[in-house]
Amino acid sequence: MASAGPAESTTKSRSYIYFWKARWDGTVESLACQSRRPHSHPNQHTEAELKLIRDMRRRNPALGMTELWYRLKQRGYTRRPEASSASCAGWACFHSRSQNPTTNQKPYEQMTYPGQRVQVDVKVVPRSCITDPELKLFQYTAIDEFTRLRFLAAYEEQSTYSSADFLRKMTVWFKRRGITVECVQTDNGFEFTNRFSNSKRDLPTLFENTASQLGIRHKLIRPYTPRHNGKVERSHREDQKRFYSCHSFFSLLDFQKQLALHNRRSNNFPMRPLYWLSPAEFIVQYL
Repeated sequence: MASAGPAESTTKSRSYIYFWKARWDGTVESLACQSRRPHSHPNQHTEAELKLIRDMRRRNPALGMTELWYRLKQRGYTRRPEASSASCAGWACFHSRSQNPTTNQKPYEQMTYPGQRVQVDVKVVPRSCITDPELKLFQYTAIDEFTRLRFLAAYEEQSTYSSADFLRKMTVWFKRRGITVECVQTDNGFEFTNRFSNSKRDLPTLFENTASQLGIRHKLIRPYTPRHNGKVERSHREDQKRFYSCHSFFSLLDFQKQLALHNRRSNNFPMRPLYWLSPAEFIVQYL
């Protein structure tokens, strides 16, 4: 009971006194703070998993974290996306980008069911992807704001006729999947509206007439504010990274076939806003 006196005369417990007594070996260095980091963890990545991640990253250096996790999952990786992100956090190939300056934006109106609002936009196919110098190609995109389900179509011209034709095909495509489109949201391009035309401002376009015939409300975003169509704009950026950066097209027919495959793949790709479900998996819950 030699240590009973010091333990009773201080605020420290007897076990605390015994702890430091056991560590003391006669030198000051033995009392220095030591690392409390565990040497192992039952849920840590195995060497096989780390090798799979390194090999996948080495073969595909341009992949983002979500794309990387999706391909790992197809090859037997069973962990959550956050686990692969945490294991790669210290690697030099994953540097965090600087944050964009924040702006005061009004709250986003959340959609509550499929088909409530669909964003529509047109992407010009990069010239570097087209082998024929005389050929021009355009990708029309429609994305449901609630389920992120997308419909893509290929055209040779960007006009109100192509927009009206795309609207009819889009309505049928969503209808087959149990979605009734109530509203389409577009920018102020002349392929959608004559809002900024000097001579035809009061004349509705073929796209607007078609929307009226189909019973679909047409909503225009604020001029020069593409972020109001942010979902379709972001999807176009992903198309550039995953599709147009590594494909070439010889004709409109060739472009249509490749775009259809890309459309099917993008609708089966997991997304973080959908709790890591794909749009095709997420929509099943609401049908």
